[in-house]
Amino acid sequence: MTLLDAPQFDAARSKRKALIVQLSAAALFVLLVVYWLVASRPVDWTWNWHRYLFGRAAVNNFLGAIEANDLNKAYGIWVNDKNWQQHPAQYSTYPFARFQGDWGPTSPDNEYGPIRSHKIALAGRYGNGLLVAVLINGRKSDALNLDYDPKTGQLSFAPPGVSLYLGP
Repeated sequence: MTLLDAPQFDAARSKRKALIVQLSAAALFVLLVVYWLVASRPVDWTWNWHRYLFGRAAVNNFLGAIEANDLNKAYGIWVNDKNWQQHPAQYSTYPFARFQGDWGPTSPDNEYGPIRSHKIALAGRYGNGLLVAVLINGRKSDALNLDYDPKTGQLSFAPPGVSLYLGP
């Protein structure tokens, strides 16, 4: 076979290939937009969207357990260990007794009182983690700032003096 014996141009095959490329690009774009919406529309690079998705889910699950007054489950979410009761000495830096004092409904250390509702107002990257501002019990200001570590999956309080600005 020489160059002069080349096969005939197949217009239908060419159109089919172009259509496949266009549909693949459109499907990829739609998947990207859906992922952006599911991750709560973060203004960040695409490869960081999983932080927002998993961080917001962890905070929602944690505060849902607090609202249900299930402190054992909430502590398991806080330390990212469902079986934390098997080895409580591993979490001696923030033990369960101190956790109950901070998050219990009748605790004097809990400045929000019994937590009945929550709303995530804002989430933003802070260092290697995610800082999540949560409005508790319908408050419009004085958000609770929690820090989510994506490597360990643990929650913690935001560092002192660090909070997300929610506006006037």
